[in-house]
Amino acid sequence: MPTGFSHSLLGVAAGKIFGSERFKKTKIRFWILSFICPSLPDLDVIGYYLGIPYAHVMGHRGITHSLFFALIMAILITIIFFRSEKFSSKNNLLIATYFTLIIASHGLLDGFTNGGHGIAYFAPFINDRYFFSFNPLQVAVLNPKKFFTEQGFDVLKNEFMWLWLPTIIILIINAIVHRTNKKFNEIKNRNGK
Repeated sequence: MPTGFSHSLLGVAAGKIFGSERFKKTKIRFWILSFICPSLPDLDVIGYYLGIPYAHVMGHRGITHSLFFALIMAILITIIFFRSEKFSSKNNLLIATYFTLIIASHGLLDGFTNGGHGIAYFAPFINDRYFFSFNPLQVAVLNPKKFFTEQGFDVLKNEFMWLWLPTIIILIINAIVHRTNKKFNEIKNRNGK
């Protein structure tokens, strides 16, 4: 799995690209949840301490990494934190879709790692584990003592190259497009008056 830093970075980047203007009313909640939610699937590491086998549906990279989990968590998050409108409102359906995607991004990223067991994308219905055929991401170091070693630094360098740098480039392009559209609309509105 990538580090929690990278999962959270992608959640915040997605919020910047897709949500910053849409969810102004709930800005603080939106940003905190955008930071936390992409890392939620790794709560399953508690299973290590409870003796749950890795390959079990409740084990690491099991149900909490599934698309089903992402959808259920997104619905609960929308109902609990964005209840000022009906769940079926257009805004809340967009919020639920957004959170489903950023939570599901965790399992998708883990599918690009080079170690561990695969991901149970279709749990609880199918517990088969899958990886993508392209695996450029190094598995993160789970032991905090090892994280601050050369091995942990290698993981961070790998994530910077494969995740952080492309995300930063996408954010820069998005900002340029957003500014260009804003200036174009200002010019259009001035000329239209």
